[in-house]
Amino acid sequence: MRSIKIKDYMNRHPLKFTRKMPVEEAVALLVSANQSGGPVVDQNAQVIGFLSEQDCLQMMLKGTYHNEQSANVEDCMSAEVLTVNVDTAIVDLAQTLGSNKPKVYPVVDYEGQLVGVISRTDVLRAIDLYQRESHGKH
Repeated sequence: MRSIKIKDYMNRHPLKFTRKMPVEEAVALLVSANQSGGPVVDQNAQVIGFLSEQDCLQMMLKGTYHNEQSANVEDCMSAEVLTVNVDTAIVDLAQTLGSNKPKVYPVVDYEGQLVGVISRTDVLRAIDLYQRESHGKH
């Protein structure tokens, strides 16, 4: 099972945001892609934050309630981001997942650049497929 790597199951074309992107634009991307969040990257594709549906919801409600101008992604993103390396074993990530952990992890290469994202669903799919193949149940 250790041979199954994150790179084999990650989403290689994730939503990504920039810090100066308007929240409304980010929300439109989240809704159209049916994703719960995505990494915020700088001009060098380095992960500098994470924007979730919850972050957007809170900011948009605040803006609507107070009739304020639009906010940017940097105004509501989480700056503390847990990333995983592309060569991390799926089983290692699965063992760290808990109820207070993120549902989506940015995946980075050895230079720290974003190369994809992996979700709990992706991890579950990898483990399920491994079990089916190892027990001869296709």
